[in-house]
Amino acid sequence: VRFVESGGGLVQPGESLRLSCTVAGGQLILQRRAWYRQAPGKQRDLVASIGNDGTKNYDDSVKGRFPISRDSAKNVAFLQMNSLQPEDTAVYYCNADPILVNAWGQGTQVTVSS
Repeated sequence: VRFVESGGGLVQPGESLRLSCTVAGGQLILQRRAWYRQAPGKQRDLVASIGNDGTKNYDDSVKGRFPISRDSAKNVAFLQMNSLQPEDTAVYYCNADPILVNAWGQGTQVTVSS
């Protein structure tokens, strides 16, 4: 079982993207879904997470810009990325919180550049 991310791309500062995350290879019943990102030369950090009860947590760097949501019936998670900035450039991954180590997907590249 692994996560599959999509929706990344190349955008200009101030533009938006919407990332989607599905589960491939089986079923996962997860308490908390999360998005992480890894910029070149940096560690992979938690960006946002959402519980089955709808509670959400955000890293300060994206609070107010990157609302997270999920469709539990379809086992899909989303990250709406607004007002993108060059410092948001990274590979974005989805997983659970806490992490399922063996379920990482390939991620989706987000590049913000003028």
